[in-house]
Amino acid sequence: MAGTRRTPPKATRQRDPERTRERILDAALAEFAAKGYAGARVNEIADRAGVNKQLISYYFGGKAGLYDALLGRWQEIEEEIIGGQGEQSLAELTSGYVARRPQERDFARLLAWEGLSVAADEAETTRATEHRTTRMPAAVAEIERRRQAGELAADIDPRAFLLAFMAAANAVAALPQMARAIFGADPNTEEFAQAYADQLARMIRRLAEPDH
Repeated sequence: MAGTRRTPPKATRQRDPERTRERILDAALAEFAAKGYAGARVNEIADRAGVNKQLISYYFGGKAGLYDALLGRWQEIEEEIIGGQGEQSLAELTSGYVARRPQERDFARLLAWEGLSVAADEAETTRATEHRTTRMPAAVAEIERRRQAGELAADIDPRAFLLAFMAAANAVAALPQMARAIFGADPNTEEFAQAYADQLARMIRRLAEPDH
């Protein structure tokens, strides 16, 4: 009948909230990366996303819930990067991870802000705590397995290696001005990321047992 309003298909109605949620997460990542957890404001995130502030409370329950959701997104990306790659060498795994970092630089900046913020304890949400208490020991155990297989020298502590690797992987995002000064190149390009990743892989190969 002419003039009758048709109800949108169910799939369309379901996609709209999903797009809104993702738009809010994108805006939150940019805001947290630029200002840290303490400095970010929910109303500014809403403005970036072009949504009403109340929608953030509706979808995420507030600032802490939004931060938790971002950590969940990062964990999914991290699993995509390194999950199921047990057949790769430690050097290859490192190279692939670091080469991907320009696409995820805001997450690296968020992590740096979290460590430097005077409100770091406030940002230590349930998901963050769970991630650190489960993922990090598992990562150390994996590096220890690889060390025993000869990919690292016997006198290298896998915990120290993991921390150094994390620092190196995030260095360009956290210290772009230093990377630019040292290399004399734009550190935000894919070419730079690949060259830097290749160099880190070379260094890791030098850490293997001599006969490996």
